[in-house]
Amino acid sequence: MGNIQQREELHRTIWAMADDLRGQAGGWEFKAYVLGTLFYRFISENLTDYINKLQAGVEGFDYAAMSDEEAEEARDMMVTEKGFFILPSQLFQNVCKHCEQDENLNMTLAKVFKAIEGSAIGTASEDDMKGLFSDFNVDSMFLGGDVKTRNRNMAKVLLKIRDMNLGEDFLDNKIDAFGDAYEFLMTMYASGAGKSGGEFFTPQEVSELLARLAAADGHEIRSVYDPACGSGSLLLKFSKTIGRDNPNLMYYGQEINPTTYNLCRINMFLHNINYDKFDIQLGDTLVHPLHRLLEPFDAIVSNPPYSIEWEGSKNPLLINDDRFSGPGVLAPDKTADLAFTLHMLASLSESGTAAIVEFPGVLYRGGKEKSIRQWLIENNRIDTIIQLPSNLFFGVGIATCIIVLRKGMRPDNKVLFIDASREFVKNGNKNRLTKENQDHIFNVFAERKEEQYFSCLVANSDILANDANLSVSSYVEQEDTREVIDIKAVNAKLTELIAEGEELNRKIETIIKDLQ
Repeated sequence: MGNIQQREELHRTIWAMADDLRGQAGGWEFKAYVLGTLFYRFISENLTDYINKLQAGVEGFDYAAMSDEEAEEARDMMVTEKGFFILPSQLFQNVCKHCEQDENLNMTLAKVFKAIEGSAIGTASEDDMKGLFSDFNVDSMFLGGDVKTRNRNMAKVLLKIRDMNLGEDFLDNKIDAFGDAYEFLMTMYASGAGKSGGEFFTPQEVSELLARLAAADGHEIRSVYDPACGSGSLLLKFSKTIGRDNPNLMYYGQEINPTTYNLCRINMFLHNINYDKFDIQLGDTLVHPLHRLLEPFDAIVSNPPYSIEWEGSKNPLLINDDRFSGPGVLAPDKTADLAFTLHMLASLSESGTAAIVEFPGVLYRGGKEKSIRQWLIENNRIDTIIQLPSNLFFGVGIATCIIVLRKGMRPDNKVLFIDASREFVKNGNKNRLTKENQDHIFNVFAERKEEQYFSCLVANSDILANDANLSVSSYVEQEDTREVIDIKAVNAKLTELIAEGEELNRKIETIIKDLQ
């Protein structure tokens, strides 16, 4: 089966499963159970596959058929190498065998999840495994009003996920089946969850464009970072591009929302990124950044929350923080957008590139934000501004933009402005960037070229003279799409019509006289 067919079959299966289960709980709440079960299946098969390959010389060996007592001998080695351990009786495939008959399924799953997370306690992977199943609440009223109903619905989820065709060997799949299933589920649930869904997930085509922009100049990328990482979709685009040729690539992220933080770590595992290759932290990046000792990073991609409040001037320590002290002013207390921007600039290596989705107001608003823009322009940190189409993101109808930052040597003291506001196709009630749209944007960016009605290079001095305004529409000429009117032709036609009218009037007068 080809990769397109395999992906389409997978998506049809997921949609049918979700449609069958959607009446049990709201889709966005129910995703925790669908995604949590998908994760449970993945790590069970991942561990089983790993151990079976280690014992490839033993005829008929199958870890899932071993006794728990025999399997205990492998615990320490597996926790060291995989970051977790699961006893054979606790494997997804074995729990599924009896889930419909298990009157205590809720207790069984709670015990299994506690054991999996507990297997990492006191080891290097403890922080990566802690709380991964915390959103899978086996006693939630979302699943039903009584234990029997909840167990029946959980069994449904287990069996639906068990029957999904994710390939005989997920490492040899033509597609990243587990990761693709995760992304499809997130897209499906986010599109139906409005604003709340958009907080968890950046559309795949936008994630891909950001990854391409951040890696465009070919500099060595050993680490990628997102200080507002959500469910990790931006980071993981690197795993599908340069990560394939760079198995040592490190992924760093921080997220303030506990649910989303858990989703991000699950997403890392589902994309087969081992625990020692990622470091995802929970906390407020602007006030308590948790990766400063690991800076700088070679690539940064981010879609931080738009115009949220932050401590700003209320925290006297922040103005002296080296991340924010350069411009001499802090981002406004009610709009933290440029605080995130400055944090990312400070975290960037000298040869690195940051590609950031921003609220468009940061390009032109006055006051403190103008002062910060001036500082960025004067220090030649802004490489490119890209105006995106409207209605790309879940729950956000406005036209956002991308700011590309560079820290090291630049080819010029100019900013490239790209107007990609018309680079989209309609996809239901959303707009979407096609591969062709992405290529057009990326090629103009990579070649740093000017194209009529699409892009232009503007000297930093000219931007400063224009109030440090970075709005793309201020610099890229807009194509006049109005119908061109030929005045001479219109006048000639009018003259012709007048002559015809006069002739008609004469004929009418003649007819009237004849009648008289």
